[in-house]
Amino acid sequence: MRRILHSFLLTLITISALAQVPAGYYNNATGTGAALKTQLKVIITDGHQDHGYDGLWTGYQTTDRDYYYENDGSILDIYSERPTTTDPYNFIYNTNRCGNYSNEGDCYNREHIVPQSLFNQASPMKNDIHFIRATDGKVNGMRSNYPFGKVGTATFTSLNGSKLGNSVSAGYGGTVFEPIDEFKGDVARMIFYFVTRYETQLSGFSSGDMLGGSAYPGLQTWELNQLLAWNALDPVSPAEVGRNNASYAYQGNRNPYIDNPNYVNLVWGTPTTDTQAPTAPTNLVANNPTASTVALSWTASTDNVGVTGYDVYANNVLKTTVSGTSTTVQGLASSTTYNFYVIAKDAAGNSSPQSNIATETTLAGSGGGTGTTCGTEDFENITGAGNGYATRTWTNNSITWTATDARVDETINGKAITLRIGNLTSSTISGGVQNLTLTTALKYGTGPGVLNVEINGTQVGTIPYSATTGTTTTTTISNINVSGNVIIKITNPITATNGPRVAIDDLTWTCAASLSTVENSKEKAFSIYPNPVKNHELFVKGENLNKVSKAEIYDLSGKLIKNIENPFKSSNKIDLHGATKGVYILKTDNNTTKFIVD
Repeated sequence: MRRILHSFLLTLITISALAQVPAGYYNNATGTGAALKTQLKVIITDGHQDHGYDGLWTGYQTTDRDYYYENDGSILDIYSERPTTTDPYNFIYNTNRCGNYSNEGDCYNREHIVPQSLFNQASPMKNDIHFIRATDGKVNGMRSNYPFGKVGTATFTSLNGSKLGNSVSAGYGGTVFEPIDEFKGDVARMIFYFVTRYETQLSGFSSGDMLGGSAYPGLQTWELNQLLAWNALDPVSPAEVGRNNASYAYQGNRNPYIDNPNYVNLVWGTPTTDTQAPTAPTNLVANNPTASTVALSWTASTDNVGVTGYDVYANNVLKTTVSGTSTTVQGLASSTTYNFYVIAKDAAGNSSPQSNIATETTLAGSGGGTGTTCGTEDFENITGAGNGYATRTWTNNSITWTATDARVDETINGKAITLRIGNLTSSTISGGVQNLTLTTALKYGTGPGVLNVEINGTQVGTIPYSATTGTTTTTTISNINVSGNVIIKITNPITATNGPRVAIDDLTWTCAASLSTVENSKEKAFSIYPNPVKNHELFVKGENLNKVSKAEIYDLSGKLIKNIENPFKSSNKIDLHGATKGVYILKTDNNTTKFIVD
């Protein structure tokens, strides 16, 4: 209804706001740009009363109650409110204060729209009700200290549609939090208030990738542009007017950008509308196939403002959105041909024409012959207890496992080991590894992400985990083909202790079938040896080798390492001098195979 009665409500808002502003309150706000911003700062600093951090709970009795949507007096939480349908849950003032929480709807707490870590939790900023909202504790925690922006691919979505994920706001590629449209303008005007009220202190605050280091404009360019767009998208609402009036009664000062929305454009200017789409990405190349992944790379698009991301499609299905010009598409079916294309997007949502189509076929899932099961680890023999992160050691099936920076209290299919910034390493195992399977589940922090898998110190692939907490994912890395004695190592590459903490369970692997390898071949006689390569010389067997026109060697990132024209015209040997220790892909006219340089 708010959108339908837009013009009528704006009139009521203006009348209501002016009726509540003290006579002469903005008389000295006569300038424009930086001068007006400073004039407003002086006005809203005068009369400001700091009631302390605990005083916010008292303030919320009048400032953050819902008399505008359900009109039931519950807490008006911008992270759970659904403007056009039933809310997923409601908080009762003073009854549902946090407290501990683990799920949405457990309790509400105090959300600093500008994170308090940016100003070292100092007063009066820490206690200023104009930008500190009563919000769901869980969603507040997920938002963390990230700036506000437009999300591309969400790693977390609240029950009302607020999102955390990668930024597609022009000029910023980090993680951002995006409220629903109903409250985008509210957030913008709260931040405009903050950088006005505290403009003389901004140089001493941390930026948080959002604040500027000087009084004007007070925000980083990308954040300012995004907030200006949100301010225009979501005009001042009756709920904001009511909250501003209640905050004035509680704290003694006002948000000028709610009282007079024109101040926004008078201070920072009018945002421009971007209607120009990016150019199409070009030179899309697909390579480095495995049984479940294909690596892609392309030439960047151009845009009048800036490209914010690329949507990647496989057989007309959107698989991922990335900010760079390369990716590895996960979760593909083995022995399947895929047509890939990429579409660029800008911050305004304009989409480019699609790129050229690149075609690639994934490898056979079984690799070079059928391998027998060599080992399993179900983690049921883990010793110790508790939720602390420490080094854990246990033995099962004559294999000793060591997990560093790990906890043992989480489960998947029975016991599991949860890695924070550590790794799981086996003792020496005989029989080699051909295929390896592992089950993962994100337990804490935000994803998605991957764990790195190494065999004898060489990374042979990655194991993904879902962005949804508790969701299990089982993945097989095929065609590893390392024979002899091996050491398996699985690492969480995250370096921050508050990053994703991932549980793993049901680790199994099959024996390496042989030292020669044939993986994806149209010529059954085609094979390579030795594997691993020992003296930087790789030999090839097969029919009509002298007719092969080209051989390409890629590393696991999809980077072309070597390109050889007519490689077997006079010899069946490929010289690999200069190739460092690692796993590589050999691709010829009709064959694709993986090998290891030792």
